[in-house]
Amino acid sequence: MKKLAILIIVLTVPALAGAYFVYARVQTPYRGYGEPEQFVEIPPGLGTTSIGKRLVAAGLVRDELTYRVALWMSGDARRLQAGEYRFSRPMTPAEVIGQIARGEVDRLRVVFPEGLTIGEMSKIFESNGLGPAADFVTAAGNLALIEGLDSEARDLEGYLFPDTYSIPRHTEASQLVRLMIERFKAIATDSLREEARARGWTTRQMVTIASLVEKETSRPEERPIVAAVYANRLRLGMALQCDPTVIYALMRAGKYTGNLRRDDLALNSPYNTYRFPGLPPGPIAAPGKTSLEAVARPADADYLYFVSRNDGSHEFARTLAEHNRNVQKFQVQYFRDRRTSRADRPGETGRSGGVGRAGGAGR
Repeated sequence: MKKLAILIIVLTVPALAGAYFVYARVQTPYRGYGEPEQFVEIPPGLGTTSIGKRLVAAGLVRDELTYRVALWMSGDARRLQAGEYRFSRPMTPAEVIGQIARGEVDRLRVVFPEGLTIGEMSKIFESNGLGPAADFVTAAGNLALIEGLDSEARDLEGYLFPDTYSIPRHTEASQLVRLMIERFKAIATDSLREEARARGWTTRQMVTIASLVEKETSRPEERPIVAAVYANRLRLGMALQCDPTVIYALMRAGKYTGNLRRDDLALNSPYNTYRFPGLPPGPIAAPGKTSLEAVARPADADYLYFVSRNDGSHEFARTLAEHNRNVQKFQVQYFRDRRTSRADRPGETGRSGGVGRAGGAGR
């Protein structure tokens, strides 16, 4: 009996020591990769054994035995989820497995500011490493996504809602465009579009006017007033005289240099609201929520003109005479004073750096 006891001890002690060694590894944070971040892609349908091999190869878990023990202890073997995961610090095997079991996949925060065109959005898509800009432009031609909203659209200009999107790193252009359209529909609700229809606007007209409002002012409190100006001018048959529509026409023609010149106002394009009355053929940018709401709920104002105060805000006017006085004050005199001020400084040329346009409806 004494020999049997000794044998049991001889066999048990190493086993206990081995078990303790593995248990200690399960509880010890580990980092076996040298880069600041490590990414691991787990395809759908991959088995737990193969997942373990990937984690070990990526330097996230020390060895497969440690992984198997940690997985058994966690009870998460049936809950591991597919996706791309990012790791950036030493973690215990249990923490690594827990992140995968909770489906905490790595996501990109892609920001599309208000007032961008499809072309400008495509560059953001590419700059985030999601794919070529051309893929985004192609995806933005899927008119089936706005079926029932706009039968006249030739692309999704104006309907790709500007927002911050949290998406997996391998999101395709078509998937992102679909998300943006779904977001637009969530903002431009049936109720909001019905309010616009009550004012005589189709969804396409609502989005088109909202895109002009978006480009004309960045101040939310001014947007209902700018929307009222455009509604008033359209009602009276006045030309909208909206600079951003000319810029958009120049961009479509590949002629925009970053500055709008007086000669550009004569551009022969249906988007040129100086030459052609009424609304342009369609949206010129992606409007945000407040611009869409401003069209459906414009201010109760009879203004017909506005001019930039050169600080992001605008001065509004009811008559051309009043507007001309505002132009004189906020454009002509403003830039004249700037030129004088610069000319008084050593080394300054006195140039205004712009043509000093009125910058709004009915210059």
